[in-house]
Amino acid sequence: MPIVECIDINKSYQQGSVKVQALQDVSVTIDTGGFVALAGPSGSGKTTMLNLIGGLDLADSGEIRVDGNRFNEMSQSDLATVRLYKIGFVFQAYNLIPVLSAVENVEYVMQLQGVPSGERREMAMAMLDDVGLSGLHDRRPAELSGGQQQRVAVARAIVSKPSIVLADEPTANLDSKTGNGLLEMMLDMNQKRNVTFIFSTHDKMVMDYAHRLIHIRDGRVENDKTK
Repeated sequence: MPIVECIDINKSYQQGSVKVQALQDVSVTIDTGGFVALAGPSGSGKTTMLNLIGGLDLADSGEIRVDGNRFNEMSQSDLATVRLYKIGFVFQAYNLIPVLSAVENVEYVMQLQGVPSGERREMAMAMLDDVGLSGLHDRRPAELSGGQQQRVAVARAIVSKPSIVLADEPTANLDSKTGNGLLEMMLDMNQKRNVTFIFSTHDKMVMDYAHRLIHIRDGRVENDKTK
């Protein structure tokens, strides 16, 4: 069952007086439970693709559907609701809130969703334990290593049970051992919870873990291989 459908997507940006075609006639379908990497060099269009799937940006033409929602027919308010309830985000720079503890950062999305405080605290504590951060619940981001901060970010993305998690270069700031541990953890979440993961990456390690590899070059899908 497709959870993501991108049909004839085009996206361009204006850089000064120059128009840059980021994506050109891209069509991709991703099934529920996928562990998929969008791979390619810097400037290939892979992050643009991830942003469009996440509803953070809109295509110039074509259609994007995520979990049955047609993005090009939705208002900004409705898109924000889809992002809040259906999509988890993991960013290269972690994007944790510095003044909040690990458990408070994980609770944050659920707080926006209106989950009662006792319930969200219990869920956040359990999720931090699941990602290997037992005993570190009360530490703020500055008191955690890069790998630990990224695990908090993954816990935050997954705890509210989104349909899909989008991860933009999640291993870029991590050493290979820490990155490997993070990917093992996300693969375990994928298999146990059937959460769909889509990565944007040029890291070979992420490509090796992915069950499907979509290579993007110069704004087009160069090849699409399922392992």
